[in-house]
Amino acid sequence: MRVDINLATQPYEDARRFWFRWGGALMALGIVTMGLLYFTFAGWLNARRDKALMRQYQNQIAARDQEKADAQALMNLAQNASIRDRSWFLNDLFYRKAFSWTKVFEDLESVMPPRLHVVSIQPELGAGNELEIRLVVAGDSRDRALELVRKMEASQHFQQTYISQENVETSSLTPGDTVKFDISALYVPATEIQFKPRSAP
Repeated sequence: MRVDINLATQPYEDARRFWFRWGGALMALGIVTMGLLYFTFAGWLNARRDKALMRQYQNQIAARDQEKADAQALMNLAQNASIRDRSWFLNDLFYRKAFSWTKVFEDLESVMPPRLHVVSIQPELGAGNELEIRLVVAGDSRDRALELVRKMEASQHFQQTYISQENVETSSLTPGDTVKFDISALYVPATEIQFKPRSAP
């Protein structure tokens, strides 16, 4: 049997070579596409789960805020004013009694550079119930004070340390001291105090 093929109108195509050349690329593209679809779907599921968790936390925060507002409103009633004021006074008293001078001086001693000493120290309760330490130190070099500030910042017991004032008058200083510095810092005790006084409205 004779078959006539006109190559001018029906060019010869090697299908085997075509599929051998492009089949692997198409398969790899399909695998990549499936992988991208999988990661997209997994990311969508994770985002949906995270949004649900965020909504749960936001609802819990809103509930706690509402409880706090209700308790504050109850304490602000005229008949509860004396109890509220007494509670704030006692909490503030307990908080101040928990301050340990011995521990503060131990923590300061661990960061104090040589030829620098404490002239005075004063604890104060900040607006946010943080315990603020105001130090007056004296020494023979400004670099010593800067070193003290750096060491206090690096310590876990002091935060937001800065020099608030520098005085170079030597008339009231101990012999050998040439400069005096006022340093402020927030003090963080080694053991966290379980309660803090509530700020007055």
